[in-house]
Amino acid sequence: MVNDADFVVWQRYGVRAWPTLVLIDPSGYVVGAVAGEGHGPVLDQAIADLIAEHRTAGTLREGPEPGPTAETAEATPLAFPGKIAVDSASGRLAIADSGHHRILIADQDGSIRAVVGTGKPGAHDGLFADATFRHPQGVAFHDGGLYVADTENHLIRRLDLGAGRAETIAGTGRQAHGPLRPADDNPLATSLNSPWDLVILNGVLHIAMAGCHQVWGLDPAGGTLDLVCGTGREALIDGSRLDAAMNQPSGIATDGSLLLVADSEASAIRSIDPRPGGRIRTLVGVGLFEFGDRDGSGSGVRLQHPLGVAVLDGRVYVADTYNHKIKVLYPSLQRVETLFGGGGPGTAYGDRPQFFEPGGLAAAPGRLYVADTNNHRICVADLTTGTVTALTLQRL
Repeated sequence: MVNDADFVVWQRYGVRAWPTLVLIDPSGYVVGAVAGEGHGPVLDQAIADLIAEHRTAGTLREGPEPGPTAETAEATPLAFPGKIAVDSASGRLAIADSGHHRILIADQDGSIRAVVGTGKPGAHDGLFADATFRHPQGVAFHDGGLYVADTENHLIRRLDLGAGRAETIAGTGRQAHGPLRPADDNPLATSLNSPWDLVILNGVLHIAMAGCHQVWGLDPAGGTLDLVCGTGREALIDGSRLDAAMNQPSGIATDGSLLLVADSEASAIRSIDPRPGGRIRTLVGVGLFEFGDRDGSGSGVRLQHPLGVAVLDGRVYVADTYNHKIKVLYPSLQRVETLFGGGGPGTAYGDRPQFFEPGGLAAAPGRLYVADTNNHRICVADLTTGTVTALTLQRL
């Protein structure tokens, strides 16, 4: 992994878009490159041909390569937790235990009430103990259930918390490609593309569809899907929400009237009015290739690939993922300040906490729950004292 801060590798390989994959043969020659998604079959064939060619020529060195030993992670029941959600009415906390392909339902003190999923990847509905997921991310409580963005299955699932059953409610299980617009009244007949986060607003489940740079809306009562924002083009373009462009939206929250979105690839935070004729507005962020770590106001602010947002008391809290920080955005001022974290990735607690690529946030009165993804833990940040503690998860 290279931090190409000055775009040296980018320029030498002629990169023009994310993602770009460059195929290099065992002799060190560039033999091809592709940009964008959906090139798996072509790459599989090209790599197989190169392996056969260089194995015959004797230029293929096979077997494991020596490398550094990974630092042992702190003991925790989680593996790369992604998104989290809080239900203040019931006192429950939902955690997407993404690396374990499952969902945990816990009390806000960390007592685990239910484990949903076998821990093995799959897309099986049924009882909680039998259901399977594949790297789930977004979770949202609503009307006695929990909605789940089953990201790598390209599905939306609903967990009936009373009956203890999981059900698929949208998606075909096949990844869609290109700009999308829901065209079928049956959500189960519509392919999705990497749904990454969820939030309920006015009874509609809003989906941050990262893979096609859009936000969609699923009406659970009416059983319909609709486009909320984005043409599918990857760009930072404001204006009418149906004509605007987004950049891999990966976090979504609401203040009760607007949607707040972490538009990750542009390192931007944006607001969407989902009503008819509504518009999208960029609060901070200036473009696809502008990122950094700078507090301040307006166009002077720089974030780096934020993945999570939460709203509390008119403030927007941001998981500034690649800066390992939690920040606060004052929307009317377009001002950003760092609250927690700093100094690079780490595991410290107390009044000088450190995080390692936090990917999800959930807000409750006086505190934030943080999915500290690469530290495999959930942290609780006290907004009054400024201290951070790790949430101890344990089975009842």
